[in-house]
Amino acid sequence: MDITIEDLRTHARRRLPRAVFDYIDGGAEDEVTLARNHDAFEQIAFRPRALVDVSTIDRSTTILGQPISTPIILAPTGLSGMAAAKGELLAATAASRLGTIFTLSTMSATSIEEVAVKAPGPWWFQLYVWRDRGLTRSLMDRAADSGYRVMVLTVDVPVLGRRERDLRNGATIPPRITLRNASDTLRRWRWLADMARHPRVDFVNIRADDRPGSGPFLALGPFVNSQFDPSVTWRDLEWFRSVWSGPLALKGIMTSDDAALAVEHGVDAIVVSNHGGRQLDGSPATIEVLPEIVDVVQERAEVIFDGGIRRGSDIVKALALGARACMVGRAYLYGMAVAGTDGVQQAISILSDELERTLALLGRSSLAELDRTAVRSAR
Repeated sequence: MDITIEDLRTHARRRLPRAVFDYIDGGAEDEVTLARNHDAFEQIAFRPRALVDVSTIDRSTTILGQPISTPIILAPTGLSGMAAAKGELLAATAASRLGTIFTLSTMSATSIEEVAVKAPGPWWFQLYVWRDRGLTRSLMDRAADSGYRVMVLTVDVPVLGRRERDLRNGATIPPRITLRNASDTLRRWRWLADMARHPRVDFVNIRADDRPGSGPFLALGPFVNSQFDPSVTWRDLEWFRSVWSGPLALKGIMTSDDAALAVEHGVDAIVVSNHGGRQLDGSPATIEVLPEIVDVVQERAEVIFDGGIRRGSDIVKALALGARACMVGRAYLYGMAVAGTDGVQQAISILSDELERTLALLGRSSLAELDRTAVRSAR
């Protein structure tokens, strides 16, 4: 029985080929940052209040004007279709059923338009900046035309982090069976059957003729790295603002200095994120830098937290330190690998139920009652 996110992770590991599981689960280099994201929550303790009426708990909130039933936003995750066929549709459907938001990645395996047509909203769109600004603008225009409400501009990938699990596994798009992985992959026959019933996994938002030198299989790291534009600076935000008229969030802010610059440039939201430990290894945990960023922003923009969440109590800690909502990525992908849409709903429900129970035990009847008096250092 899967009753925690860790249970879902264990179940997903059994169901997926090793290369696919490692693509979802892994981080950069020695995975120090990946571990820190999770472990740092243990350094925060609660300060529970007694004799508080918690017979009714309100876990709803509003983010960038959008009411949501739980402060959990499904983070953009590239190639969700490797966890389960048409994974983005499964995740968007689950998010809508539970009254929250799904964020589509530029690197999705389901197109911008297909998600908008086949899955209920609301949707946000995450954007990587390509060297080809015409392609970048096209992605933004397509998202706007399809009804995506918020643009999440990822700013922590001037070059791709070195994800050594993927390199060792020889990860490709689409995944392929080789002599090295044949035994492992063929034993995952349910996953293979799911993949066989659908079009092959691909970077569908990017046309084949926009991929210099691409063939039937793409080595993940080299292809993706060739597309990113390492020359992007704060000056480029004016151009993004001129193209995108809706709310703009910057994802990948990890210092108070950059948070101050983001506010000066008029962004609507800041996503405190180190890319789930998949970029710069050795950076601090996101929960460690969250308070200084909240202090600098001072409600001039909304702050969203991302990184390492495995428990509803982790979400409560992030909200107590000033986040408005939290993004989760790996947690829902584990659920998706196990049971598709139902598995994503299960992951969100596990976290939401744990969050609600934590609020009650903490003596807070709503998210609005959370502040820094609810936590302390455990050191």
